Amino acid sequence: MMIPGLDHLRRAYAVTSSATQITPLLESAALARESGAARVFLKPESLQWAGSFKVRGAYWRLKQLSPEEAKRGVVAYSSGNFAQGLAAAGEALGIPVTIVMPIDAPAAKRDATKGYGATVVLTDHGDRPREEVASARAREISSEQGLTLLHPFDDPEIVAGQAGAGLEALDQLAARDAQADIVFCPVGGGGLIGGVSLAFHYLSPKTAIYGVEPEGFNGMGNSIAHGEIETMPLVAPSICDGLMSRRPGVTPFAAVRAAGVKGLAVSDTAVRAAMRIAFERMKLVLEPSGAASLAALLSGTVDVKGRTVVVIASGGNVSLADYMKHVENA
Repeated sequence: MMIPGLDHLRRAYAVTSSATQITPLLESAALARESGAARVFLKPESLQWAGSFKVRGAYWRLKQLSPEEAKRGVVAYSSGNFAQGLAAAGEALGIPVTIVMPIDAPAAKRDATKGYGATVVLTDHGDRPREEVASARAREISSEQGLTLLHPFDDPEIVAGQAGAGLEALDQLAARDAQADIVFCPVGGGGLIGGVSLAFHYLSPKTAIYGVEPEGFNGMGNSIAHGEIETMPLVAPSICDGLMSRRPGVTPFAAVRAAGVKGLAVSDTAVRAAMRIAFERMKLVLEPSGAASLAALLSGTVDVKGRTVVVIASGGNVSLADYMKHVENA
């Protein structure tokens, strides 16, 4: 299994940085006081094009297509954020995109994906795992229509593209004459944590990296603990709809093992509280998945006293109605 090297990550970032926004690295004295850390920096990928980090990996992956593949188009499955990121990247590059989405994916994410010009196909998974049903339909469409099948996270090029968030944060830290002791990063299938962890592994090897998952969906954490990929049993959904993968991808798992990532899980209650704190203290609107890493910081599970901490807030794609419901219940 190929783990992208530093030169690979830098090549990807050189290309994607021309098509993505530089999201800020915001320092918060309030979060430092709340957590006991010396300094806390939050990187809101919620402010990225299409509302999450996903456009980074999607754009880089589409740039790897042959002219013939690009002309025919691509198909992928996603519950929402990769759908929007891929659709936005496809629109920018003139590449047709078809997305298979579970019928219970948030309506705001479905509508936004269509808004970028993608074709959306919905799947009804019933009692079966939703990613299993959606991925099977994507494979069928790929075969029927001759479209290139893309995986939302288990792809070395996706990992390399998502690493841009980490490389960018490292540059921003250096400009502040700061170095991260600890990084909290959310985990779904592992594309983001794979790329971010490699960026820090290569350029800041003393930084401790924690992959944050919802309780019941901590497949990466369990896999790290046991040294092999494990699939989590079916449980009730989390409010973190973008982090409900039941097992990590092979490539991301190899990346996080190489980088020495540690796993931890957070409750929906902690995530709701983090969403509210992000709004009240930093004026940021985060979706539940995007607030998971902040929830981990504030949970006190990891001792951050006197440390410099970076929190990756992965996305902000949430409807107003759902957002209000979550923060009012916090």
